[in-house]
Amino acid sequence: MKAVICTAYGPPDVLQLQEVDKPVPKSDELLIQIYATAVHSGDRRLRSLDVPAAGKLPMRLIVGFKAPRQPILGVVLAGEVIETGSRVERFKVGDRVYALTGMRFGGYAEYACLKETTCIERMPHNASFIEAASLPFGGTTSLHFLRKVNIEQAKTILIYGASGAVGSMAVQLAKYYGAHVTAVCRERNFELVRSLGADVVVDYTTPNYDAELTTYDAVFDAAGKIDKRMARKHVAEHGKFSSVAGQGPARERKEDLTFLNELFEAGRLKAVIDSVYSLEDIVAAHRYVDAGGKAGNVIVTVAQTN
Repeated sequence: MKAVICTAYGPPDVLQLQEVDKPVPKSDELLIQIYATAVHSGDRRLRSLDVPAAGKLPMRLIVGFKAPRQPILGVVLAGEVIETGSRVERFKVGDRVYALTGMRFGGYAEYACLKETTCIERMPHNASFIEAASLPFGGTTSLHFLRKVNIEQAKTILIYGASGAVGSMAVQLAKYYGAHVTAVCRERNFELVRSLGADVVVDYTTPNYDAELTTYDAVFDAAGKIDKRMARKHVAEHGKFSSVAGQGPARERKEDLTFLNELFEAGRLKAVIDSVYSLEDIVAAHRYVDAGGKAGNVIVTVAQTN
């Protein structure tokens, strides 16, 4: 099968399209033909070893010294089950599924094997593979960190990085829970973020933009780039702050995918897609994401649907 191999740590050019052996499912695994994946922060961070200098050696010891031990990156996938192991009970051949692969990675390939007990679920019935690949990373990450700020009780929330893969989901989920949303992003993404439900939108490139902000029941840094001391100034008394940076990885929960399915099928959640690349253009896709400024998800198509 075709797969993109991360041959070393470094810029996007370390990614190479190669022929590798097709995986064989174990008794508790599904063999999935992948139709779409995405370029997310987990893929970029491992590819570039983008961690503080003090953490590079420990990180190499964990994930591989000269190159990733798992050379096929890709933390999400959407595709079709084409074979099941003898002990698989919840899925059958022909099921259209989407999944988070976490540190197993493996999405940048034509096929992957996943245990049915991992974070995998049937796709929303009204979603394309491209749309489905845009949902799990931003959706589950947002849910994880919004729970930390008690989103179900929050009447107001400030979301930094509101136009990214995580932020665009956070805006929609916060509105679902009934919060008044103030979103911080670039002016060019105002229309997008408003269409997702943001009540107030603020341009962080404007000088002294911080003066436009008040205090909020919840403050969520969806990009991990904001000065936390500055952000905490906007947390109301008894309010809460959370950030995708420095608080550990988001927990992968199958029930969160089920919840995202319900919202998408009910029209309460939109897929936010910046651009679509082919697997052959994976280097260009990574270059584009490295440049910054994307809105929503950068999707990579692996195979053509019928």
